[in-house]
Amino acid sequence: MARPIWTGVLTFGLVTLPVALYTATADHTVHFHQLQRGTSDRIRNKRVNERTGKEVGSDRIVKGYELDEGAYVVVEPEELEEIAPGRSKVIDLAGFVDLRRVEPVYFDRTYYVGPRGKEYAQVYELMRAALDRSDKAGIATLTMRGKEYLTALRAQPDVLVLHTLHWADEVRDPADVVPELPERRARSGSKELRTAEQLIDALTIDWDPADYHDTYAERVERLVAAKRKGEAVVGEPAPPEATNVIDLMEALSRSVEQSRSRGGKDSGGKGGGRGGGGKRASGRERPAGQKRKERKEPEERKERKQRKERTEDLTALSKAELYERASVAGVPGRSKMTREQLVEALGGSGAAA
Repeated sequence: MARPIWTGVLTFGLVTLPVALYTATADHTVHFHQLQRGTSDRIRNKRVNERTGKEVGSDRIVKGYELDEGAYVVVEPEELEEIAPGRSKVIDLAGFVDLRRVEPVYFDRTYYVGPRGKEYAQVYELMRAALDRSDKAGIATLTMRGKEYLTALRAQPDVLVLHTLHWADEVRDPADVVPELPERRARSGSKELRTAEQLIDALTIDWDPADYHDTYAERVERLVAAKRKGEAVVGEPAPPEATNVIDLMEALSRSVEQSRSRGGKDSGGKGGGRGGGGKRASGRERPAGQKRKERKEPEERKERKQRKERTEDLTALSKAELYERASVAGVPGRSKMTREQLVEALGGSGAAA
């Protein structure tokens, strides 16, 4: 069982819940040691006094804030801890927001939040279910490892999750960073825009993270294995050339036709290529020349009405209740779905009753 990286309390109004944070992700990067070229001698990094050249032990190192060149204010670890009394052990939910309103650029790292003891399981599940039902995220600050974080607490079907966020002044304005940004002047009715939207629709897939994997790490491992055996190493092909603006419409149209022609072959299977692939979203595309299903208009209206009624019944349920029904109905990919996606999937499967 993993050890927590932080322990403290989570406060929610007058409710206090002892919790622990656990790392939610693992690093699978292929790591290398540094060697001196032509030898097998390892390169080591040491903490050295730049004036004397002598190595300094970690117990003899303190933090210093530079006021001027060569002039520092020395700050002890205990002093940093003292200026945040109690806050280093508290996640105080100050308010709740719609998580979809938070731009992805603000997200940093993700942690699982667990109760510190079975006696707190009921309070923990109550908080998780309430957040799940509201479909919102609690915003709080957290002091951990000598740094204060802005965080967002959200509910997943089985666990509370804490995201650390970047502060507003840490997120750069794209106009100050990215050169040659075009003006937002694409006409909503332009043929190129409509064709680009058709291409996106044709390439829409069901999101399943298990369909993707780190192909670069695999190539690095193959490279190491090949060099060990003395075999030749084959490099990757160069990236394709940039699309000429004059040929843009032709490239878009050909891409749409190509994706539609693949639709029948790839339906229900995993895509290949870049880092794996996803399953084609059902009902999203229709091969060229295929006619719509011939059904009577009253029957179509009746089905739409029934589906709408099922969806309206489902919107009153919490995400946990929706997930339970999805499990009974055997909805694929349910563990990764949002509340809205569960409603849509259950509404289409007729599992509202």
